[in-house]
Amino acid sequence: MASPQWKNYQPPAQQSTDLAFNLTSPPKMANLLSNGPNSPLASGDKSNITQHMMVPALRESGIVEKLLHTYGFIQCCEREARLFFHFSEFNGKAEAMNIGDPVEFQMSHDRRTGKPVAVSVQKMETGASFEMCSEGRVTGTVCIEAKSPKSKGGPLTQLNGLEGTGRVSYEQSGEHFFLPYAIEDKEEGHSLSPGDEVTFLIATDKRNGSVRARNIRLSKRTAPERSQGVVCSLKDNYGFIERSDVVKEIFFHYSELKPPSTQLRLGDDVEFDVQTRNNKEVATNIEKLINGTVIFEDVAVERRRGKIQKILKGPNGRRLSDPMAGRIVYETVKGPIEIPFGDKDQEGDYTLMPGDLVEFNIATDRRDKLQRATCIDLVVDSFKVNIEQREKGIVATLKDGFGFIQCADREGRMFFHYSENMDTKGEPPMNQEVEFTVIPDPTNPSRMIAVRLRYLPRGTITFDSILTEKHMGTVEKEAAIKSSAKNKDPDPGIIMYDVNGTKQTIPFGSKAVQAHHPKVGDKVEFQICESRKNNTKTAANVVVKLMRRNSSHSQSFSSDKSFGFIATLKDNFGFIEMADHEKEVFFHFSAFNGDSNDLDLGDEVEFILSRKTAKVSAENIRKIPKGSVAPEELLPGFLDGKVLRCMRILNPGQDDYPGIVQVGTDDDDLKPDTYPYGITSLADKRDFLQKGDIVKFQLCVVKGTGKKRATNIAAKRKYTRSRVDSVKGQFGFLNFEAEENKKLFFHMTEVHDGAEIAPGDEVEFVVVQNQRNQKYSAVSLRKISATQRPERLISRLKSVGDESGPRVQVIRPPLGPDGTKGFSRPRALWNGVSEP
Repeated sequence: MASPQWKNYQPPAQQSTDLAFNLTSPPKMANLLSNGPNSPLASGDKSNITQHMMVPALRESGIVEKLLHTYGFIQCCEREARLFFHFSEFNGKAEAMNIGDPVEFQMSHDRRTGKPVAVSVQKMETGASFEMCSEGRVTGTVCIEAKSPKSKGGPLTQLNGLEGTGRVSYEQSGEHFFLPYAIEDKEEGHSLSPGDEVTFLIATDKRNGSVRARNIRLSKRTAPERSQGVVCSLKDNYGFIERSDVVKEIFFHYSELKPPSTQLRLGDDVEFDVQTRNNKEVATNIEKLINGTVIFEDVAVERRRGKIQKILKGPNGRRLSDPMAGRIVYETVKGPIEIPFGDKDQEGDYTLMPGDLVEFNIATDRRDKLQRATCIDLVVDSFKVNIEQREKGIVATLKDGFGFIQCADREGRMFFHYSENMDTKGEPPMNQEVEFTVIPDPTNPSRMIAVRLRYLPRGTITFDSILTEKHMGTVEKEAAIKSSAKNKDPDPGIIMYDVNGTKQTIPFGSKAVQAHHPKVGDKVEFQICESRKNNTKTAANVVVKLMRRNSSHSQSFSSDKSFGFIATLKDNFGFIEMADHEKEVFFHFSAFNGDSNDLDLGDEVEFILSRKTAKVSAENIRKIPKGSVAPEELLPGFLDGKVLRCMRILNPGQDDYPGIVQVGTDDDDLKPDTYPYGITSLADKRDFLQKGDIVKFQLCVVKGTGKKRATNIAAKRKYTRSRVDSVKGQFGFLNFEAEENKKLFFHMTEVHDGAEIAPGDEVEFVVVQNQRNQKYSAVSLRKISATQRPERLISRLKSVGDESGPRVQVIRPPLGPDGTKGFSRPRALWNGVSEP
């Protein structure tokens, strides 16, 4: 790399006669034609050139410090100076010059920049030395290890610039002296470390009197003292160890691990040597120890009790920079004492507050004898002593590291973090009853959070309290069973009741109702439930005592009970066939006293008729034993017949409810015997009897009225078999086409014996046509075989052959002369006569 001085370098002005003089003059003769400020050329006095040439000039000695392509630098020996020189000023071949060679030169000035330069450079004789060494070897100790210099240069550069310079010390006449040395001053094969005992020669520079150590030889190696510590920080390829002998951390590199394959983790105990490198202590020769070997402190067994004076967190919720910022004050015989604590001294991570009563142990550091509080636990009595406002709730939601508590004393839910669990570390159980303290979130003061959670026994928390006194009232508004909007409670009902002569109202929900659902105008008995969250009152344990429906809303046909049979069941409603079999009445599943899943077609029930607006419905429905409603006497023998009219269940457009069946199947009979039938008359309550179906049946006599009815009616139908094509929830389709290009529909309620069917199952069924929309569907499905592949997949498999080779397909089949398929008739020998 070119020097800035070399870019502007101009050789001193010289005449041709002077150049020969310079080359032939003795080494001590100066070049007077230099462009210095006192030169004859500078003053313009050329008459005195000869006089100046005859005056001997001062030549200096130095050492070649640096060599580049066409120039270098010389370190002066007699003074502190570093001069530039060009290879053209060297008397000899530049290739023979090496760093560290002693040279003689004359100082001049660059005529362009005025900076001093070395000219007339001449290498001194081999063996020339500027140093004088001591006769005997001196014994000393290595203080600082010498390193190889980073910059290019010789030992002189290293010593003058203190780059990589080492130090040895020796004692003389009770005084200690320190001498510098370079890495070249060590004898070969000797590696030195701080503390090693060495012998060396003292070399004195004759030019400037500087002293240094030469020929350093190792005499006795001092084994470094081993230290112990705990790994406290790990980075990519280095880390830090907390020392056990002094309160400080020491740096280490992974290359110092012994053996190199050792894997370190935070908290591992290690043993190491301490060396000084680049004026800093580092850990070397690191060996892993058994965990628990290194002990920093002694912990007292005695538990003490104190009060939190200062916590570790600031007003913004962040921890303070001081690792021992916490303070606890405890009482002793000598008075109160304040002791610090850190973030690792608390048992748990729950929030501590100033004034909390805590129990702790005292830990004494072996290194500096400082004491601190550790194993800190919050005393439960602190809540009572400090009159802390504690709230209760139930763990309602758990997320990743946090959750929400359903509060018993306020609306909404309260956020909490798992670290606030005082009883156990980690996630609390779902629906666990807890008590806690509510404080503003330090990071967001507008939000409240729950801290210091403690478990409570099951049954401790009650969100509502029910008063023992019972009241009577009248339903003014019915409670909705289902909500019209998602994530919203159903609309409550309203009960009006009397309190000391004053009319008052109270709401009630559908969940507070006992037995059947009350309607408008009903007399009910209830208790008052008070909420702890918002002090609101609602009715609980609502029981219907007397059905008195208001005429503007509903009308009771009779206070007497009615009887009938379950005729139809839908998703959440159905129809009841009255006991006289002449009509049916609507009912909702909520009006049934019991589980609606227990209802089946033909079940006998008792109920009360009521009218809401223009619609008659059954209320307070209850199942009764079979045979209680309209008992019948069965007549012997079976008859063949035909359905003349189906039930209104199948054809809602007809006026009369019961169906009619005739005796005999002949349509020519003008006046056949006919008999009515209802849901109880069917042998299969799920059978769809339609007009024109051929049936067989029996006759029975109703004991109460003496009327004859058809019973045990069974259709004589031809069952069809097919496979299930698809199932979609509560309905599906069969691989059967009653109409062109339409799969046959069926409902899961038509499957006998509650069998589970899937696509591919073989079933037998009856095809019926709906009287209202004229659409076809399958009824009375019976499962025959297990699941097989659907027909659409079977047909696809047929088109896929097992042959792995090429397939041959006939594109144009042969045809005979008459248009028939060729080669279809048997071949016959030709008799020589052609056919006409």
